[in-house]
Amino acid sequence: MSLIETIPGLPAVVGTNGARSEFPRCNEVVPMTVHSRALELLPREEVAQARVSVNLSPAAALEKFRHDIARWWPREYTYSGTSMEDLFLEGRKGGIFWERGPEGFRCDLARVMRWVPPDKMILRWHISPSHRPEPDPQRASEVEIRFVADGAGGTRIEVEHRGFAKHGQAGAEYCARMGSETGWPFILRRFAEHCGCTDTPVTRVLRSVI
Repeated sequence: MSLIETIPGLPAVVGTNGARSEFPRCNEVVPMTVHSRALELLPREEVAQARVSVNLSPAAALEKFRHDIARWWPREYTYSGTSMEDLFLEGRKGGIFWERGPEGFRCDLARVMRWVPPDKMILRWHISPSHRPEPDPQRASEVEIRFVADGAGGTRIEVEHRGFAKHGQAGAEYCARMGSETGWPFILRRFAEHCGCTDTPVTRVLRSVI
């Protein structure tokens, strides 16, 4: 008796022993059913977005964003607060966004996953919903920061913070917070002010991707 059983209704695919294979041929169309219950199990990913415009070219905006980050990044989004000594954003893939505090204190805030100057950077966000360090990459969200030329000599900086489901049950609330006026709009406004754009409105978007 052959170890390969034949399947009624499928054309024969002859093997070495003349039996039909269990696997259809590569050019054969086999009907497939996706149950609605399986679709319901797919997680909904919350995404927080914000954008601001500055009167700089994309290259100049990125350089100022990175090199001046210790001068404009809100102390409210650091662990050292007013005692912070310095803040660094290493401009390379695998680089670290980290702060230095008093007496040798150091804490990593994010890791650079993609560095594509002057267009964008993608950071793995290692700050938990409770504002504690989150060293586990599997529980870190993702932040994409794009520098888009606006056609008039300026740059539109777009932030998309996604993957909040990785933060667990508090992810949805964390997303709402980062999409609120105290989240990324607040951070981008600080950068715009540093660039001398004090009257620039910041647009915030909070959306859910199914």
